[in-house]
Amino acid sequence: MRDRLREERGNAIVEFCFLGILFLVPLVYVMLAVFDVQRAAYGVSAAARDAGRAFVLAGNVSEAHARARQAAELAMADQGLELGDGISIRCLDGGCLQAGSSVEVTVRYTVPLPFVPDALGGPLASIPVSSTHRTPYGEYRQSRG
Repeated sequence: MRDRLREERGNAIVEFCFLGILFLVPLVYVMLAVFDVQRAAYGVSAAARDAGRAFVLAGNVSEAHARARQAAELAMADQGLELGDGISIRCLDGGCLQAGSSVEVTVRYTVPLPFVPDALGGPLASIPVSSTHRTPYGEYRQSRG
């Protein structure tokens, strides 16, 4: 019996290390992916909100579109992301910058999964994130559009 126990000595440490690494690597990968998605969610939410605010504070419609895009790019850059073509602006309830109207800004971003090359997954290995924010222009403001 003693000889058999002597042969098993030290195996628990090896098994513990092996199983620890086996479970730790996927856990770290999932955490990295979740953190990337959360960062993108914060970024698109802030970008949509800031773009809507910048739009309604502009002096005219052409300036409003430029200011909204710039505000969205800045909010995304705060999270280390690029906006690209992922912004759409829609004027509701009677037109842009009209009394009683509102503007709806939608920002979209696609989060690539970490460490997955484009050749293996491309768009399939990514998670789309979007946010929509509606900002009222105000009923008692002077129309600028």
